[in-house]
Amino acid sequence: MANNTGWILPFLLAADLLIPFLLAPAYHGYRHHIQVMSVLGNARAPFRLLYKIWLVALGFLLLICDFEIYHLVAEQSAFLAAVLFAVVAVYAAGACILAGFFSVGETKQMNTRKEKVHGYSSAIGFLFLTFAPLLVSLYFFQTNYAVWGVASLVCFLLAVLFFTLFILADKPSYQGTVVAWEGLWQRLSLLCMYLPLAFLCLTVH
Repeated sequence: MANNTGWILPFLLAADLLIPFLLAPAYHGYRHHIQVMSVLGNARAPFRLLYKIWLVALGFLLLICDFEIYHLVAEQSAFLAAVLFAVVAVYAAGACILAGFFSVGETKQMNTRKEKVHGYSSAIGFLFLTFAPLLVSLYFFQTNYAVWGVASLVCFLLAVLFFTLFILADKPSYQGTVVAWEGLWQRLSLLCMYLPLAFLCLTVH
């Protein structure tokens, strides 16, 4: 793992969180704490094509890394390896590749076919990836990496919390409150989902 995709996966995950901060300054009025990252791919965004290409590329690169993750985890548990493989694959296909090909609007409204495909595929992808920290945690506990197991479990609990807040963010009853900061909750939930995968690559040799 360390000699193949182990070194590149953490950089990919970090880049996914950092790239929006690099593209956003050119998008007048974009607010990171309010708006989700995929808004940078809507028709009004100056660098929409670049961001959409990134999402598609990220999806395919994650799929390549996913095979390496599978082989690594399968040495300890074939069941965990298969489930984690499916979780990452669904996220890569739905929240990255399909989301990159189909544009989203400036809000979470799904009025067009493209927006519906983007919205549903992203939601399913995010939902599946929420369980990645739990699976990685189970792997670490089975391989006596207790510290990383606890850290991954904490990430799972935080990911569930932040993803729940992300879902609630657009509800009318929460408008004007901190709960409505869906951009922040999306980024924090992704951070908590990504960290255990990075732990997996960086700690297992």
